[in-house]
Amino acid sequence: MNNKNYLVLIRVISVVVPLLVAFLLFFPAKLNLGDWVYHIPAFNALLNTATSILLIAAIIAIKSKNIKWHQALMTSGFSLGAIFLLTYVLYHSSATTTIFGDVNGDGILSDAERGLVSISRPVYVGILISHIALSVIVIPLVLTSFFYSLNARIEEHKKIVKFTFPIWLYVSITGVIVYLMVSPYYIHG
Repeated sequence: MNNKNYLVLIRVISVVVPLLVAFLLFFPAKLNLGDWVYHIPAFNALLNTATSILLIAAIIAIKSKNIKWHQALMTSGFSLGAIFLLTYVLYHSSATTTIFGDVNGDGILSDAERGLVSISRPVYVGILISHIALSVIVIPLVLTSFFYSLNARIEEHKKIVKFTFPIWLYVSITGVIVYLMVSPYYIHG
């Protein structure tokens, strides 16, 4: 494949992945993969934490002109992102979406439950919406940044990572925050 084909593939992946995730979130039928899938959100929070650390270390490495260390850190972060995506799809193909504040786990946020979470629910929803929106945007940015790096198109890489880095870091950090906020409401099994 030539470079143009890879860029087309990046665009296709950037559209297909969010559509697949949206489909899995809203499709009522779920696969029965067993109770082990209920451990995936905590695992994904660990992946996001590790990714955040790797991203910060990678920016420090490149500012110190340690290109090899930067490349290793970014490759590790990219790999964790791929693992995250796979486990995220596995989880949402087999578990219903957890609603923040749904204490009894019936999938409905009653007025009483809404009253219990009061102001924290709009905060959660705000973080979640920004996290989701930017996670869709970050996919093509990460893939394109990685592509430019692998093909030694360093000037183009430098231009795009000015956007990629802060968005990817935000998505990684808010992924952990979203997990920590919603985790008390997970109903296992």
